[in-house]
Amino acid sequence: MLSDFKGRGLLPPIVPSPVLIECLQGHAGRDAETNRFLKFCDILEHIDATLVRRAGHVRTRAGRGSAVDALVVAAAEPGGTVLTSDYGDLSALAAYANDVVVIAI
Repeated sequence: MLSDFKGRGLLPPIVPSPVLIECLQGHAGRDAETNRFLKFCDILEHIDATLVRRAGHVRTRAGRGSAVDALVVAAAEPGGTVLTSDYGDLSALAAYANDVVVIAI
């Protein structure tokens, strides 16, 4: 999987820290694969008000998606790529973002 990311120039992935709430369960065994992937990511720990406002704007315009999904899309602006298993919501949000591509994985 990481070789695919490298080939597309998508390393290191940037992961806003609230995404961890949705992808981790707090159990070492169940989280092992996710934690291995996260070692290759840059975790965006500081979420400033400008980014939060942009996420809110994108979410309002799209009329769908969670707050975390909107934050992911806003953090990818401009010119970023979002990799997701939730293509419907993320692509709807990206339609109102500045040059964000969504790829289903």
